[in-house]
Amino acid sequence: MKYPGRSLYLIFLIILTALNSLAQEKIPRPLQEPPRVFIDCHQCDMAYIRSEITFVNFVRDRTEADVYILITIQSTADGGREYTLNFIGRNNYYDIHNTLKYVSARTDSPDVERKGLVRMLKVGLVPYLAKTDLGDYLKIDFEKRLPQAPLEDQWNFWVFSLGLSGSISGEQIKNFFSMNTNLSASRVTEKTKFRSGISGSFNSSRFKVEDKGVTDIISSTQRSYSLSTLYVFSLNQHWSVGGWFGLSSSTYNNISLNINPAPAIEYDYFPYSESTRRQLRFLYRVGYNLNFYQQETIYDKMREGLLGETLSVTLEIKEPWGNISSSLEGFHYFNDFKKNHFTFWTNLNLRVFRGLSVGFYGRFAKIKDQIYLAKGNLSLEDILLQRKALSTTYSYGLSIGISYTFGSIYAGVVNPRFGY
Repeated sequence: MKYPGRSLYLIFLIILTALNSLAQEKIPRPLQEPPRVFIDCHQCDMAYIRSEITFVNFVRDRTEADVYILITIQSTADGGREYTLNFIGRNNYYDIHNTLKYVSARTDSPDVERKGLVRMLKVGLVPYLAKTDLGDYLKIDFEKRLPQAPLEDQWNFWVFSLGLSGSISGEQIKNFFSMNTNLSASRVTEKTKFRSGISGSFNSSRFKVEDKGVTDIISSTQRSYSLSTLYVFSLNQHWSVGGWFGLSSSTYNNISLNINPAPAIEYDYFPYSESTRRQLRFLYRVGYNLNFYQQETIYDKMREGLLGETLSVTLEIKEPWGNISSSLEGFHYFNDFKKNHFTFWTNLNLRVFRGLSVGFYGRFAKIKDQIYLAKGNLSLEDILLQRKALSTTYSYGLSIGISYTFGSIYAGVVNPRFGY
């Protein structure tokens, strides 16, 4: 005997079970493993960070990471540092991105600074951890603090710095001495930037040369000093105006005194608020150079005043694939366009693929504006001891590096024994 009602009940039960299974499959299950994290920061104390943050797995290659943290650093007006932490989710965390900032004070010790950075890293990692089973063990604590009364800045944003250094070394037939000093003052706000500094250096070397019982003493000295002042006013997120004023003297460049006022204007294609990640700056400057020379120049001058202009383009980008800094500058004097120079330099670091990175630095300058060269032939001592600048039409520099690492992708263990 057949029971239609029972058959319909069984069919309905099977359909209900199938639908329930499909519904369960659509609901994402919590992840069982902690997220794998890669921190891109060359100036951070990574050993301390790994020892303090134990709830994630640190990896040594960004391609293996679930969370890529790019940390960029720039100086603040009071001499502290601003850390910008860019959290970039990948794999199962692709939808979680965030940017946090941590600012240290000039008076903070390195220990206080690294503790503050770790605290901010922990805050930024919470959303990723909450997406795993480990989120059940999260404990959120808020330290309530009473608002502080507004403080008056007795220095009104002014920061001063004074430095003095020296060195001495020698052997039986030679000795060297050098001394450097600097003094600077700055005041930086959101709208304006003022920096001024004076520096000086003195270097001397002395050689005792014996030839057929005759002793000769060859000595060399170099002196230089400079005063540089910069003022910048921000018009908006892309435009700024300002200028430089400089005084300098250099025995190497045959300059007794150089006076150089130079107004300028700058445009940044990207907003200045994104300066820690990317910049594309166009800077135009017009400058007047009044030169007083120590010796008569190759153009029979002891004094001259020249007006010139400079245009430079600078690109700075820091991304997960690497970073690049490049600049192209052109300059010429208005009275003679043939007296000019072009300078290009680039610093590029690329992560080609897992474990492989390539670093490249190059600089090239085309030089046709050495109006300061001293008249007459240089002695062999002048050339070998680099007392005086040499005539040249170009200069260059190049360096290339490649690195490849392989093995375990995890790097969370900290073992400081033997200092290695």
